[in-house]
Amino acid sequence: MQYTHTINDGIITIKLKGDLIGEDSGVDIIELVNDTIQKDVLHCIIDISELRYINSSGIGVLITILTKFRNKGGEVCLLKPSESVQKLLIITKLNAIFSIVQNESEAIDLLKK
Repeated sequence: MQYTHTINDGIITIKLKGDLIGEDSGVDIIELVNDTIQKDVLHCIIDISELRYINSSGIGVLITILTKFRNKGGEVCLLKPSESVQKLLIITKLNAIFSIVQNESEAIDLLKK
């Protein structure tokens, strides 16, 4: 899996590409989140539009990210899940705990409330 990130106006956007299966990149993303939170960036958009597959370890990575931000009073939005990832979020009932949006402006509006 590959990922990139940007920080703008107090929001980190992490773009994931490929398969989120909890390999080393999952650990790297958690470290990135920890560093970001220490810099008082408390809102996160995770762009999963190019994520093909998530396994249980990958779900654990997403839940860990959500927990870290919420413990500091922040929030996380998932952006544009593919159809297969959307189905997985529904089956696992993660759609009830994550804010899932279809465009970046919607995510920013939700996080700035």
